Amino acid sequence: MQKDLYSYIPIFILVFVAVSFALANLLISHLIGRKKSDPEKLSPYECGVPPVSSARLRFPIKFYLIAMLFIIFDIETVFLYPWAVVFREMKSLGPFIFIEMVVFIAVLLV
Repeated sequence: MQKDLYSYIPIFILVFVAVSFALANLLISHLIGRKKSDPEKLSPYECGVPPVSSARLRFPIKFYLIAMLFIIFDIETVFLYPWAVVFREMKSLGPFIFIEMVVFIAVLLV
């Protein structure tokens, strides 16, 4: 068990170096960078056009519903890809695997 973990040491070192480098850059930028802010920098950017109203508006609930549906069907796509790979390789269980996925999609659609 211990010998298997030793093979991951280079990966841990790489992740540590990458995270340290990113955090060091953020810290140096924060310490050295200018902290001058004015109303122009704090205003939202609307393609060069002066803002018409405040950017802090409430969104209708239907947009959240659409976002949740997108996430659900996006996760469904993530599950469909491995299923398609297994479906191609498992010819003997083809009908069972197909019915299983139809039930999965039906549950999501309901």
